Amino acid sequence: MTERWTTDSWRQFPAKHIPTYPDQQALADVEAQLQSYPPLVFAGEARQLRSELADVANGKAFLLQGGDCAESFAEYHPDNIRDTFRVLLQMAVALTWAGSSPVVKVGRLAGQFAKPRSSDIEEIDGTTLESYKGDIVNGMEFTPAARNPDPQRLLQAYSQAAATLNLIRAFAQGGFADLHRVHGWTQGAMKNSPAGARYQEMADRISEALAFMEACGITAQNTALLNQTNFYTSHEALLLGYEQAMTRVDSTTGDWYDTSAHMLWIGERTRQVDGAHVEFMRGIKNPIGCKVGPNMDPDELIRLIDALNPENDPGRLTLIARMGADTVGEKLPALLRRVKEEGRSVVWSCDPMHGNTIKSDSGYKTRPFDQILAEVRRFFQAHQAEGTYAGGVHFEMTGQDVTECLGGMQEITDESLADRYHTHCDPRLNGSQALELAFLIAEGIKKEREAFAQAS
Repeated sequence: MTERWTTDSWRQFPAKHIPTYPDQQALADVEAQLQSYPPLVFAGEARQLRSELADVANGKAFLLQGGDCAESFAEYHPDNIRDTFRVLLQMAVALTWAGSSPVVKVGRLAGQFAKPRSSDIEEIDGTTLESYKGDIVNGMEFTPAARNPDPQRLLQAYSQAAATLNLIRAFAQGGFADLHRVHGWTQGAMKNSPAGARYQEMADRISEALAFMEACGITAQNTALLNQTNFYTSHEALLLGYEQAMTRVDSTTGDWYDTSAHMLWIGERTRQVDGAHVEFMRGIKNPIGCKVGPNMDPDELIRLIDALNPENDPGRLTLIARMGADTVGEKLPALLRRVKEEGRSVVWSCDPMHGNTIKSDSGYKTRPFDQILAEVRRFFQAHQAEGTYAGGVHFEMTGQDVTECLGGMQEITDESLADRYHTHCDPRLNGSQALELAFLIAEGIKKEREAFAQAS
């Protein structure tokens, strides 16, 4: 690491999974243009999220982080944003109601455009082109023109992120998130799903509780928490030139904040302690995350934590375990034990998606629902065994009625994957599956919080 951090000190370090643009001057011109654009989020909002994540780190709240695998330009529509936001609200209510825990809501929205790929190139019928790396980089169509990295896409991504944030803020603060609308959040295919039916039963009980509270004088008019909610955005900080352009000095504190999102994370492929991504992320004051895979060594993890959170501040760093259902029970406990022994304060969250990706018999990339659930359960079991707090979950999901992940109460089969397989990258849980999963883990949260409180 450099002794003195600057917004561009990362450029002195090896940077993995950042695309090579054919026209470097065009890229520099776009990054300079982005530097003059308004921030997408504000430092005070990022500090508020960091405060709420401190409660998670201390076992007093739970983190729900979810959204698209990779946002696309083609599927950009207010209805899609609304539907994903609505399912996240439903999941948060289910977790809060059944788990008796405040839920911090963070979307993979308004910036999750870039994706690292296992190979830089893709070959089809003897033709080799650059891999699709997200709409912020290149196009999905298998043509030389589409696959060529285009800096102008950075500007389109910024514009879409700004509009998405504007709509999300309106939903969160303008009445859509009012708990009195809890029944109205179930729409379309969700209404007739098993998870939707269970949700409606819970909504009935919430409505009864709200009626009792109103009789006591507690209403949406005098209690803001009943008619609005805090909702934050996040994405993987992969394209460091874009992130640098969006990093600004906070006028109230003099600290640097990446204003492209409230929370940024480092991926499993780019978490090298001596790499560019860690160098950049250590200098911004946003709450940050880091993916932790099955090959992480305990000593390496401590070095990474010390680089990213040297002051050991609760809420600063979220470790997102993504190990696979068959591996998490073996690999995670040693990491939990070491972090606990060293006295490091982190939020532990479970990403049960990336370690459970398979190729179906029909050729689709998919994820079995039972494996996703199994990883979450084993994640909780490992924390209970080690006396640590399982603080959150991190899902790739959508509010659309897609058929991309196998199983669940909808019993999506290999044959039905083709019905509505719309993802541009990795398979996502649909709204019904996401809500079903929220119900299944809510009781585990309640038991874990009770055990954690007793141990503390």
